[in-house]
Amino acid sequence: MSILERGGNAFDAAAATAFALQVVEPHLNGMGGELTGLLWSGDHQRAEVLCGQGPAPAGASIERFSSLGLDAVPGTGLLAACVPGAFGAWTELVERYGRMEIGDVLEPAIAFARDGFPVSVKLHRSIARVADMFREHWPTSASLWLTNDGVPPTGSILRNPQLAETYSRLVQAGEGGRTREARIRQTHDAFYRGFVAEAIDAFGRTAEVMDSSGRPHGGLLTADDLAQFAPGFEAPISLDYAGVTVHKASTWTQGLVFLQQLAQLAHTDVAEVGRGSGRFAHLVVESAKLALADREAWYGDPAFVEVPIEGLLDPRYVAERARLIGDEASLELRPGAPGGRRPQLAPDLRVTPGAFGTGEPTMGESGQREPALALPPHGDTVHLDVADRWGNVVAVTTSGGWLQSSPAIPGLGFCLGTRAQMFWLTEGLPNSLAPGKRPRTTLTPTLATREGKPWLAFGTAGGDSQDQWSLVLLLTALHYEDDLQLAIDAPTFYTTHAPSSFYPRKREPGRVYIEGHADAEAVAFLRKHGHDVVVDEPWSQGWLSAVGQGPSAGWLRGAACARERQGYVVGR
Repeated sequence: MSILERGGNAFDAAAATAFALQVVEPHLNGMGGELTGLLWSGDHQRAEVLCGQGPAPAGASIERFSSLGLDAVPGTGLLAACVPGAFGAWTELVERYGRMEIGDVLEPAIAFARDGFPVSVKLHRSIARVADMFREHWPTSASLWLTNDGVPPTGSILRNPQLAETYSRLVQAGEGGRTREARIRQTHDAFYRGFVAEAIDAFGRTAEVMDSSGRPHGGLLTADDLAQFAPGFEAPISLDYAGVTVHKASTWTQGLVFLQQLAQLAHTDVAEVGRGSGRFAHLVVESAKLALADREAWYGDPAFVEVPIEGLLDPRYVAERARLIGDEASLELRPGAPGGRRPQLAPDLRVTPGAFGTGEPTMGESGQREPALALPPHGDTVHLDVADRWGNVVAVTTSGGWLQSSPAIPGLGFCLGTRAQMFWLTEGLPNSLAPGKRPRTTLTPTLATREGKPWLAFGTAGGDSQDQWSLVLLLTALHYEDDLQLAIDAPTFYTTHAPSSFYPRKREPGRVYIEGHADAEAVAFLRKHGHDVVVDEPWSQGWLSAVGQGPSAGWLRGAACARERQGYVVGR
């Protein structure tokens, strides 16, 4: 908010917020991570996608992992690192669409890292869960996140002087530029072609660290991989539904799932059955199963594989898929055959329960999950939305490089991400590992426009559940509830029917997790119709936030969910 009040625009404010969150919520995201963004520029009057997903290193291949005796990319450690794309994407956004100097954008993050910030309950719990692992296996992380007395208590002040120095050196690297754009570009180059890239290269070449395979490995990421990286802007894929046009990133994300579900649900009575009803949840879950099955069979980096996007959204194909939504829950994984093409699914993985670091690396605590695999609630991600007075709107989901993903890089104060765990090590799949290829990320913000203007920008943390929760918000806002905050506060649900995008790729056929404050009749309806329902704690899912057009010209609106989080909406 301070950035907006000092004359910065939505893009400056989004970048400043994201850099600050890298410091104060390091268990959810970090400087070594990645992002996906949807934006609308008031000057250019169009929707665009910001790609901050770095590709696999040049040395990462199926053959290389096979030579190490691995049939899956580990979920933690150095082998799973892709090029850290978040920093480059933010600098690219500020350079092209922002107004402020990069030093002003980074100032809040530098101050938090240098002067300290209070440890939240969630950060304390996350560090506590990995403290023994830090001490035994990742000493560089122990030096950053543990104190002489152990885990920093909730409310204590935590500092990261190494990260403050990294940010400061990056700003200083750009001070010789003659224009604002040149200064930002030099800052970018200091990361991807300067001291940061050199430190990442040296650590990957010399260190061998324990990962979720149960064995130590070195890294594959090199300085040359970073030097070759170029974040950029892309056209979105879009779908018209109920008077709005919904824009998503392409199939290097799971965003097409959202559009496929909307297209299928247009053939049902989802708009009339009642938001909190069991019938509503049944329709949404069954459409999710079909779209997620197509995700597994067809989605991948479109720069490497031919993804039948038009076929998946073809009205005849959509109608065919919608007819599969019956009155009973399906327990099958049913990808379709757009254009008559034969789908291919990856084989099931066999991972030893209790292996080091297995499960989506969220360090969650739901008693509903199997303790042997330590599978937690989703959420090692942050989402932010910003709208300003000039008609700019941006929604960004940023993640990776969290403190529990991989050991901290000496001297830099941050970790690398582990997004390469989303690749398959099976040949011939759309999301099979290849050098220079982007993994099919779960990060999937949404932008909806109405009559050629931005109407709603929104998103959430939550791994594979992101589009499921976001879809319910849009359906609710369009069909049932004008008040954004009430729409976000409504009970939500998600299915784990399809294979997880995260190591060890667990699948729970027919399983639905629903919040405990959902209507009891809705839960009974789902069970009666064959769903395997787990009732979670109340207020434990769906960490959504949204900004959008207000009730009349010149007004904006927003809402945020504080479920188990620090979620806020601020404006004036």
